[in-house]
Amino acid sequence: MELFIPRSFTPLEHSYFLFGPRGTGKSSFLRHQYPVALWIDLLAGRVLWRTLHPFLFSELTLEKTFAESLQHGMLPVVVSSPVPSDTLATYISLYIREEVQMEGLTRKVGNFSRFLEAASFSHASVLNTSNVARECQVERKTVESYIGILEDIHLVFKVPVFSKKAKRALISHAKFYFFDTGVFRALRPAGPLDRPEEIEGAALEGLVAQQFRAWNAYSGNRYEMFFWRTQGGVEVDFILYGEDGIHAFEVKNSDRVRPEDLRGLKAFRQDYPACTAVLLYRGKERLLVDNIQCLPCADFLRELVPGTRLPIMA
Repeated sequence: MELFIPRSFTPLEHSYFLFGPRGTGKSSFLRHQYPVALWIDLLAGRVLWRTLHPFLFSELTLEKTFAESLQHGMLPVVVSSPVPSDTLATYISLYIREEVQMEGLTRKVGNFSRFLEAASFSHASVLNTSNVARECQVERKTVESYIGILEDIHLVFKVPVFSKKAKRALISHAKFYFFDTGVFRALRPAGPLDRPEEIEGAALEGLVAQQFRAWNAYSGNRYEMFFWRTQGGVEVDFILYGEDGIHAFEVKNSDRVRPEDLRGLKAFRQDYPACTAVLLYRGKERLLVDNIQCLPCADFLRELVPGTRLPIMA
């Protein structure tokens, strides 16, 4: 019998569309939730839009370490695989062929494959379409159309700049993320000139981003998610803004808290004194440094449960 892991997504009592990237378990969830339903591939009238995401840590009961999740991601089809690296590689190639080539979204699959690799270098950062176009030897408009394709098939998402009542000059471009950190790592080439800590840092930030997205979606989208960066380069990775307040999160792939890690949070708090400032890091101690909560990232993500408040001190 196929193993089914309960999801945090709450089905509605009336009609709804359920969207999400391939491999997130949409069909498995629907067949488990509606075992006697008549299946018809038809888009009906008055229905709502809902999304299913890669696993949250709070959904998993399997023995899966944080390091494994950081390496292979949280896609159900990968989490349940005895060979996650091979499954990820197959997922990428099938996605390109079935979702892009067979659907006729682009005729030049070779260019699109090169674009995916080039775009992986912009994961967890601002995407420079001109640079990517030069790397792929295609026009900038082509790169922009490829990004639109990735967004349409839910393979990437963007996080805009937080500019509400801004007191400083800010950049204007959004940050770019693949929807799952394992997919990012499968696409991102690593050679002798690459610094492992750069890839690890981007993977960790992306993992936090996808967990925030899933938790927020399953909690009724109580927050908007942003990032903050001044034109001088001072940055905070995530700003969650909603009725419950403003929460600023910085993510660091370090097992200790360094003074420079808190610089962006302190600057943001100067502009928004009412915010809660949190540093997520790879250490094991829960600290309070200059009134900034420094929390172990793994513990924080495991305590991120849909329908409950953020696991931070008020």
